[in-house]
Amino acid sequence: MIPADGEVAIRASGLTRRFGDLVAVDRVDLQVPARHVYGFLGPNGSGKSTTIRMLCGLLTPSAGEIEVLGLRIPAEAEALRRHIGYMTQKFSLFEDLSVRENLDFLAAIQGVPRARTRARIDQLIEQYHFGDLQKQLAGTMSGGQKQRLALACAVIHEPELLFLDEPTSAVDPESRRDFWEKLFELADAGTTLLVSTHLMDEAERCHRLAILDHGVLVADGTPQALTGRLQGRTFIVESADPRRAQRLIVDVPGVLSVAQVGNSLRVLTAAGAAAAADMCRHIDATLAGAGQPVHTHATPANLEDVFVAVTGPAAEQAERAA
Repeated sequence: MIPADGEVAIRASGLTRRFGDLVAVDRVDLQVPARHVYGFLGPNGSGKSTTIRMLCGLLTPSAGEIEVLGLRIPAEAEALRRHIGYMTQKFSLFEDLSVRENLDFLAAIQGVPRARTRARIDQLIEQYHFGDLQKQLAGTMSGGQKQRLALACAVIHEPELLFLDEPTSAVDPESRRDFWEKLFELADAGTTLLVSTHLMDEAERCHRLAILDHGVLVADGTPQALTGRLQGRTFIVESADPRRAQRLIVDVPGVLSVAQVGNSLRVLTAAGAAAAADMCRHIDATLAGAGQPVHTHATPANLEDVFVAVTGPAAEQAERAA
């Protein structure tokens, strides 16, 4: 087993990738703790997939340094491949092969010793609940079943590090929940997992998160730490006419975003805006003056608030205000 120096499985410093004039990843610094589920969160086109491809040695950086499981990447990428697994959002196994045949083929590709292969496949078939399905063709399986098979194939060689690029984008909530239970089982057994996603409920499950926007690392920390940084900046507005109230609140000084959630409005304010109590009074007074009686109260931030605060138009507005 390759040791992860100082219990850090991945280190990256100044990681940059250019495609012509486009800077897809811009001087990203990362430290991924060993045996953790580390989330990559960001809008489409934010650089998540490009970063993952560099980290696992599939794409050469334009600049920066990478160390993965104690190996220098890309120089030692070939040695690294024996110790990592990779799963993409698109099911890419052989649909005309059965569950067991897919696992057997991937075991051969990954160099699992033949003497070990049968026992390893039997273990995965039981662990991933394929007992009655092992002879079924992969192409005839449901989305959730295909996803489980893809994960089983990705770990057939028992990798120490697993990269997952938006692996649950096309499955139902129950299948996603089961899939995440499997990920935590892997982490408990010693595997480090790096999972890219744009789904907030998945991001909340991670031990730690990095948020990318236009190739830049804009936030990094545990979900609790990231939401804690927005303390006093998130509010709920109860109104009988939320659509009209929303149009009025967006013009209140210090407000970054207003989103309707059911019959209420969720308001995010800029750093350095009025204190929570003052902001509640200001919003109530603004709407009351327009004939819109409301009740505003502070509420804990969630990861969607964090995402809005550090990416896209709200982040640009906050930067201009600063």
